[in-house]
Amino acid sequence: MSKPVDFEKDLLRLEEIVRQLEQGECSLEEAMGLFEEGAKLSGGCYAALQEAERKITLLTELEAPHDSEA
Repeated sequence: MSKPVDFEKDLLRLEEIVRQLEQGECSLEEAMGLFEEGAKLSGGCYAALQEAERKITLLTELEAPHDSEA
């Protein structure tokens, strides 16, 4: 079972990883580890955003007046 995504926490960690990689002070091995962690976090954040978009679309469709009721 996969753990639930804490979007805000994961996004903050992803931003920190980007800063570390941009500084270029990591060894290649450290940079590869950070990149791998960042890729996983990015995928989880993307999936969370897709799910939020799906829910918003569903809710707005349910609340919107139907053309046939006019």
